[in-house]
Amino acid sequence: MPSETFPGGEPSRPIRSWVRSSPGTHLWLAVIAATSLTLALAPAALDAHLLHRNSSNLHQLAHHPVRALLGSAFWIEDPADLLLYAVLFEALHAPVERWLGTARWLFVVAGAHIAATLVSQQVVLLAIRDHDVPRSMAHVVDIGVSYGLAASAGVLTYRIVRPWRWLYLAAAVAFFLVPLLADRTYTDLGHAISLAIGLACYPLTRHPPARHPSLPAPSPRGKPVDRERRPGAH
Repeated sequence: MPSETFPGGEPSRPIRSWVRSSPGTHLWLAVIAATSLTLALAPAALDAHLLHRNSSNLHQLAHHPVRALLGSAFWIEDPADLLLYAVLFEALHAPVERWLGTARWLFVVAGAHIAATLVSQQVVLLAIRDHDVPRSMAHVVDIGVSYGLAASAGVLTYRIVRPWRWLYLAAAVAFFLVPLLADRTYTDLGHAISLAIGLACYPLTRHPPARHPSLPAPSPRGKPVDRERRPGAH
């Protein structure tokens, strides 16, 4: 009996093919699942310690910059949000990684995460110096993966065909800029910066890498696929 096949993937293994087509996305998600489970099982005191230790706030950036920038990308504050983030990863990160390749996708999201964190925290530092916010803002919990998601949302604009591209872009800009204009928090600023970085990565989309072997080959445009001729056919 012939095995069931998944278009462009391995026979009878559609989930494995899907995961292998965007390994970075799913590895990142697996680490977040592990850290979320740790938070869910940890006592309250340990929970708070882990979140503060892996935050990218001013205190941690000043004393442990590498750990702060890297560690903050692998934790979410509420483990109950894991399912939501899983959906967002599949909707934003996975398509971009399959399209651009793991290296370019990682460049976009890592660059946005680092740049948005540093710029937004610099704004916090200036606000503290100007006495606009309390000094305790240097120690707030600042973790999460939303900056990378905003960057993927930005670069994904160029994957959508016109005229839907402009509707998607308007929705993305409104989603990230309205909170910034309304609440003016440093996190909202980081989201806006990340979206802008994603949009600025258009040159990376001009010549995407070769198609991943688990994805279906695109059909030639304008040319129907020739069927095998039977004897006597014209």
